[in-house]
Amino acid sequence: MGPASMQEESSMAETEEEMESYGCLLQAGSQLESTLQQVNVPLNMKEVRGYIEKQVAYLSGGRGEDSSVIITLPESSAFRDIPEEALAKVFTYLTLIPRTRQPGVKFIIILDRRLDTWASIKTALARIAASFPGNLHLVLVLRPTSFFHRTVTDIGFRFSQENFMLKMPVVMLSSVTDLLKYINENQLTSEFGGTLDYCHSDWIVLRTAIESFAVTVKDVAHMLQAFGTELAETVIPSEGDAIHSLLESHSEKYRKLKEAIRSLSKEGQHLLSSLETTTSTRDNDDPDWDVQLDRETVQRLLAQLRDMELAFDGYFEKHRLKLHQYLQLLTYEQSFQEMESCLSRVSSQQSELSTTVDTLAQVEQALKQLDTLETFAQEVMSHAQIIILHGHQLSAGHHYATALIMQRCNELRHHCDGLSAALGSKRCHLLQAQQLLMSLDQAQTWCDDGAYLLANQLVEKFQSKEGAQTALKAIESFLEGSPSVMTSGPDVLALEYEAVITPQLQGKISKTFEKHAAVQQMIQNRRAGLRKLADKHVRPIQLVAPRAENPPRSKSPIFSPKHSDALKFTFDLPLPGKRASRKGPNARKIEVIHDYQDSRSCVSYGAEGEDSPDVLKRHVIRELIETERIYVEELLSVLLGYKAEMDNPLLAALLPPVLRAQRGVLFGNMPDIYNFHSSMFLQDLEGCLDTPEGVGVCFLARKENFQMYECYCQNKPRSDALWRQFSDRPFFQVCQKKLGHKLGLDSYLLKPVQRLTKYQLLLKELLKHSTDCDGSSELQGALTAMLDLLKSVNDSMHQIAITGYEGDICELGRVLMQGSFSVWISHKKGPTRMKELARFKPMQRHLFLYESVLLFCKRREEHGDGCDKTPSYGFKHCIKMTAVGITENVKGDPRKFEIWYSGREEVYVVQASSVGVKTSWLSELRRILTNQQKLLRDEAHQNGQLVEHMHLSPPPCESKQQRESVSSEDTESGKSSPDAQQRAPKYQLNRRSWPGAHHQSVNTCKGLDEKSGSQDTFHQSDTQLVKLSRGRYRALADCLQNGLDSVLIKCGDVIQLMWEDDKGRWLVKNLSRHQDGFIASASLQVTVRGSSRAASSRLRGKRILDFSRGGKIILTPYLS
Repeated sequence: MGPASMQEESSMAETEEEMESYGCLLQAGSQLESTLQQVNVPLNMKEVRGYIEKQVAYLSGGRGEDSSVIITLPESSAFRDIPEEALAKVFTYLTLIPRTRQPGVKFIIILDRRLDTWASIKTALARIAASFPGNLHLVLVLRPTSFFHRTVTDIGFRFSQENFMLKMPVVMLSSVTDLLKYINENQLTSEFGGTLDYCHSDWIVLRTAIESFAVTVKDVAHMLQAFGTELAETVIPSEGDAIHSLLESHSEKYRKLKEAIRSLSKEGQHLLSSLETTTSTRDNDDPDWDVQLDRETVQRLLAQLRDMELAFDGYFEKHRLKLHQYLQLLTYEQSFQEMESCLSRVSSQQSELSTTVDTLAQVEQALKQLDTLETFAQEVMSHAQIIILHGHQLSAGHHYATALIMQRCNELRHHCDGLSAALGSKRCHLLQAQQLLMSLDQAQTWCDDGAYLLANQLVEKFQSKEGAQTALKAIESFLEGSPSVMTSGPDVLALEYEAVITPQLQGKISKTFEKHAAVQQMIQNRRAGLRKLADKHVRPIQLVAPRAENPPRSKSPIFSPKHSDALKFTFDLPLPGKRASRKGPNARKIEVIHDYQDSRSCVSYGAEGEDSPDVLKRHVIRELIETERIYVEELLSVLLGYKAEMDNPLLAALLPPVLRAQRGVLFGNMPDIYNFHSSMFLQDLEGCLDTPEGVGVCFLARKENFQMYECYCQNKPRSDALWRQFSDRPFFQVCQKKLGHKLGLDSYLLKPVQRLTKYQLLLKELLKHSTDCDGSSELQGALTAMLDLLKSVNDSMHQIAITGYEGDICELGRVLMQGSFSVWISHKKGPTRMKELARFKPMQRHLFLYESVLLFCKRREEHGDGCDKTPSYGFKHCIKMTAVGITENVKGDPRKFEIWYSGREEVYVVQASSVGVKTSWLSELRRILTNQQKLLRDEAHQNGQLVEHMHLSPPPCESKQQRESVSSEDTESGKSSPDAQQRAPKYQLNRRSWPGAHHQSVNTCKGLDEKSGSQDTFHQSDTQLVKLSRGRYRALADCLQNGLDSVLIKCGDVIQLMWEDDKGRWLVKNLSRHQDGFIASASLQVTVRGSSRAASSRLRGKRILDFSRGGKIILTPYLS
């Protein structure tokens, strides 16, 4: 595009909007001129200032009848000396001021001659009649006060009255009192007995300031109009440096005009405040009309000056934008011309690159040249993409030459696409020629090898039967490696490689086939001869078809759905985190309909039909993979369209700095989630498209990676709060519009949570169609892992809201269950028993169950309104599970049960929200207590003691008054008397005991065996606590790994306590698994239990190692 075209585009920039701005500037200037005409008078203060200062005459601001303006001529000797011409200018100046504001106004002259003579009065009246230019309504003369002069004045006025009355109405007044008959006293100054406040010097200063302000405003208005005209008539040059200079020149003039306007506005505001001060000193009943009119005039001038300034600002901004955009267009055009020239050179090099090759060396040389050219072309096209992107940015910025810029972008894109297509075509051509030449070379090599094989077969060696058979086998083996390219004829091969065939290649193909045919003929002749030799002197034998040792298994066909049919399946949706062993009546069902139209893998169903599990299973796999791809794309769009755009300088004004600093809170660890799914998990799933049985392995292998969702969900409340605070910012609307999303960012921030719940649904459906198939156990494990993850996420969201807990709450391990309950507490202290709130109102508590402790918390609501309220849980107290017992049924309500502590020293009556919640909690509590009982029972067996089996619930024949109990404590006394045992019922209440954190005894369960009735007990004197020491132990229970530097211990492992560090942790070495790690000393407790007398000779001691987080691990001394 040449200079002429650029000028044409510049002329197009003169839009209607710019012309409208220029019209507004002219209109504001004309309005200001009209106001200035009302303010300015033909005469100014400078011309009459000397006589005005001498008070020859003055405007006091008073008004007479019909709002007539009063002009006062005080007693002054200067009146006699003033020339007629000067007097006429004074009267003209004083009358023009009110006449410009109020045309047709009348005037009243007060002639004060109380100390003068009749001759002076007569002369003054004659001069007034001759020089006064206005509409003179009345002349009030205060005659001399002395008797002689007053008499002379009366006589002279009587004889001259008619002459004066013909020219002007004259009233001769004897005193100031007579003056009040014609003019109100509040319109008269103090020298005439009035109350009008007038200062002649202040009037001169204000009048001078008003005239000066009006003149300055007029000059500034003319400057603005002249500069606007200059901008309108500016011809934009065609060179960038000239445009820069022009823009800087105009900007400098604009800056100076703005400074002048600001200075003039300050001057006007100061003048206005002076006028307002003058007005405020007057009484409301005594207004000064002239000051009020001056104030209104100044206000109007300031307002019109402000309007003109705004109009000029708008017009100059459009002019500056036009120059800036023209400069952008000029720069973009230069970049386009340079890129077009560069692309043309690359295209020329691409055209010159020959694809006519006859040998492999030529192909390799051409491919190297093509690689070099493609590398250079990629760099050039990358720069072209940057120019295209810059063009789109200019277009998005509402550039006046958007059509031309988009045309240039399309030309560059078309050129790049053509160049890429040409390079790709040449690469395909060369690769095809390379494949043909390599195939021909392989065929040539095979022919040479065949000839060499035949030449090396010595005649004397295959004269025997065995030699002939050996040579025949060698030939058969060689024929199996015959090149596949030679199976078709030369015509078919030429047709297949028609695009790359040259006369030289055609001749090479013919020669190769001829050579192949010759070698084949030689081989056939040799085979025929060898077969005759091999059949010579051979006894007839019965031919038996050989049986393959390992027959290949036929692969099962791959099924896919029909084109027009939709796959429909229904599956249960259990609540996340709850393991439902039976389908309840309220189970929700989701019906999902999938419609696949991929015809590439569509084959017939075969014998399995439409309801084949394999077909349904593959549908689920495809659903999983397709939704995973969509999920990854959505995450990428959010990260690029929102998070990355926060660094875009073009959108910096739309984004608050606080939000930019907290974008890590808004998006959480979404980048980590995207990297995991895009680079790992999606590829794993795509590898299972043909092997659905591997899906479970994919989930299990990436189980640890899914833990990042827990971090994302824990950050979600903070992200939501930040979104609610800044969701109305225009930055998000702009990004959403650019992405074309129908939903806002908050909907996409919820995608990871929704995706996490989707996995368990798809796994459940996949497992339903994979019964008794390979990988079903892994699928079940994956489903369990995802459900556990959902529950863990849900529980962790509650756990992080716990406040007031002393210590690291994460050391308690995983939350097994949590929920809200009504709780009554009763304490037994010494001989008395106190019940707290057990009779009336219960306490509302939120319980958190761990493997080792039970936390009681109080639910609180944080400050906030509506959805901003977030719950928190204030920690109250905790009890260790090693000293807990439960009573499953409590009178009065089937939802109640008891949790009692330390031999019913403390009893907590807990009421669940439903019977189902109660049942699930009792089941988990019973499991924990049963595991603890099992540990003690195993230990007791190792000590030679017999621990009898106890029921966890009473038999059906037990009376309703009896309550079911499961305990981790012994009876309150710790022992059972014989009488008490004899009085026990046939099925005694279940009691199981473990050593608590504050007990030094270990009591095994006491009960009655219906068959044998024998009892074995441990007493408190049998156990004692000892200090941790080094040594080897055998673990009788599991300890899960908690942290990177901890160690995993399984039941039966031999471990060794090595040493204790300065942090209070023991280094534990697992000798069975060849691992080592640290375990906190506070989590370890070693109890040495003495043997009973019957077993004292056989075993002298046992050691119990207590892991408070995961229950107890009982260790026996290990003897190598």
